[in-house]
Amino acid sequence: MYIVIIGDGKVGYTLAKHLSEEGNDVTIIDRNQEALKRAMDNLDVMCIKGNGTSVKVLQEAEIYRADVMIAVTNSDERNMLCCLAAKKLGAKHTISRIRNPEYAEELLMLKDELGIDMIINPEKEAAAEISQLIKFPSVSSVDNFAQGKVDLVSFRLFKEDKIVGKRICDIDMKKWVVLFCAVERDNEVFIPDGNFVLETNDKVYVMGDHPNITYFLQDLGKYQKKVKDVMVIGGGRICYYLAKLITKFGVKIKIIEKNFEKCQELNESIPEAIIIHGDGTEQELLESESLNEMDAFIALTDRDEENIVTSLFALNSEVHNVITKITRVNYNDIVKKVGVESVISPKIVTANKIIRYVRSLKNKEGCLIENLYKIVGDRAEAVEFSANSTTKCLNKPLKDIKFKSGVLLATIVRDHKIIIPKGNDVIKNGDSVIMVTEIENIMDINDIIAKEGI
Repeated sequence: MYIVIIGDGKVGYTLAKHLSEEGNDVTIIDRNQEALKRAMDNLDVMCIKGNGTSVKVLQEAEIYRADVMIAVTNSDERNMLCCLAAKKLGAKHTISRIRNPEYAEELLMLKDELGIDMIINPEKEAAAEISQLIKFPSVSSVDNFAQGKVDLVSFRLFKEDKIVGKRICDIDMKKWVVLFCAVERDNEVFIPDGNFVLETNDKVYVMGDHPNITYFLQDLGKYQKKVKDVMVIGGGRICYYLAKLITKFGVKIKIIEKNFEKCQELNESIPEAIIIHGDGTEQELLESESLNEMDAFIALTDRDEENIVTSLFALNSEVHNVITKITRVNYNDIVKKVGVESVISPKIVTANKIIRYVRSLKNKEGCLIENLYKIVGDRAEAVEFSANSTTKCLNKPLKDIKFKSGVLLATIVRDHKIIIPKGNDVIKNGDSVIMVTEIENIMDINDIIAKEGI
């Protein structure tokens, strides 16, 4: 597919990287020559210097033949204008990043009037992910499938955990029904079978419905009490959306922000929250605001370094649920080594959503991709498909189908019923099928079947 990306910031660069790696023909438009040079030096993409709202620049990028145009500049208004111009000039599909909460009420009208096919709000999506982590305080990540019916959670194993040293097939699963989907060990990824032995320091990914995941974590001793008090450092857009989400459920939120004008805005827009004007990196301030009594600490400033430092201080103050926003991918390993497990990256959230959309466009005749998450540091994917008449393995027992290696068929959802599949189970037309795979660029359920598979 031919894809034009307008805006070569953090999100634009991340999108260009993933989409070009999946075999798409990508062109980036930006006014910043340094940003374009970085993209040209590191990615297999074309670059054009200029304003993405300019008809001349769009024509130079041959927008008329674009399958998708993605506008991710730092201006919502410019992104909307880019979409309008691109559609008028012949682009088939347009995606716009719109972040300002003031536009939230008008999004449906904006989509129709400006010809925008998909609107993405990285901060709102990141806030939704954080709210999921608050729901499961003891896990590192939570991804949702089947309209929220199925959860994929990850957590670290310690030597005192009772499943350490056991083969997965020897773990007593009479009390709950979950599936071990992936294991990260020493920067390697494993799609485990029943004989896989779990070890100390493994990061495991487990899938099941919400009640069974809860029972499993309780039995493992990893389930913590419901989060009631949350401290947030940084009062930006993610904080705003998060506060709106969690205060509905009775969670008390305390926000520390050093910009006085922003504090005033937050005080007016989130009256339920406690707003404190101050520097969240100051240890004395955090201690005076009872950090050690908090159920969760969330670092959301614009500086990764500040987020890491304050998160470390929260961990040392024995706050068990610490969530950190990171924008630079090269910081992820550092963060893990110092003990911060729950990391949120708005640009990765955005990339996952758009990659899912692009893959679905590529595979119009096949299965619809309902959800897609890159997991285990982008080295594996969890993908949800909706099976249809093009699916070759319909109504055949799974034990009679040969799947490619590096693939785990994790869950089937049928008529709101969640099935952890066994050999005699089948895939039926209309089922939601969730799989975890190391194979790159999976477009369809048929892509995981070996040539001699049926």
